[in-house]
Amino acid sequence: MGLDWGRLEEVVERAVRRARSEELREMADAVKALADYMKTGFQEVNKRLEAHEKLLEEHNRRLEELTKAVAELGKRLEELGKRVEEQGRILAEHSRVLAEHGRRLDELTKAVAELKVAMGSLGRRWGRDLERTVLEIYRDALEKRGVEPGRVEKFVYTDVDGRYLRPGARIEVDVYIRDGRTYLLGVKSHAELEDVEWFAEKAQAAEKILGRRADRLIIVAVNIDKEALERASQLGIDAVYGAVIE
Repeated sequence: MGLDWGRLEEVVERAVRRARSEELREMADAVKALADYMKTGFQEVNKRLEAHEKLLEEHNRRLEELTKAVAELGKRLEELGKRVEEQGRILAEHSRVLAEHGRRLDELTKAVAELKVAMGSLGRRWGRDLERTVLEIYRDALEKRGVEPGRVEKFVYTDVDGRYLRPGARIEVDVYIRDGRTYLLGVKSHAELEDVEWFAEKAQAAEKILGRRADRLIIVAVNIDKEALERASQLGIDAVYGAVIE
């Protein structure tokens, strides 16, 4: 409950007017002065209290805002923790999938290696069968040149030290020998320019290895490129073929 300063001043004034002696009047003046001092003091205190109340209200408001901010931050940290946990789970799953893919890749690599070995063996057998088939296709043309397809033999030599071609070169040609005459043959399903030139090189090396000069070089092909046919003519190679590819 606040102090009624107007009422207090009225009481003091009334007391001063009623004082009948000088001592009482002086006492009344002193009481009035004390009342004025107290009024001024209380007013200053009230101002300060009001200022402190406003400051406390501001602090409470800021504290409330800070509390809300801390709560929001806590909520976001919780969400972040959940996301980190989820990312960890996803990474673990990815690691498991990658490990599984790595295992399957190893298995696939092994299977491909095994398949290469099998295909290589099959390719070699198929290559020999293909050569015999091509020779049989052009039997008439070969017999006219003095070659019996069924008696053609495979000649294979690895030039280990590079004495005839280059180190490690595989020299492979078909050979037919009859009545002292030597025929060297190259068989292709499709003869290109490089095939003709390589056959010429292998034939020269085979002559040196066998110690006898070939009486005839023959390249047999189901199809032959036009430039390969022209090159064969330039190198003195007889070509037996089914079709010329422009």
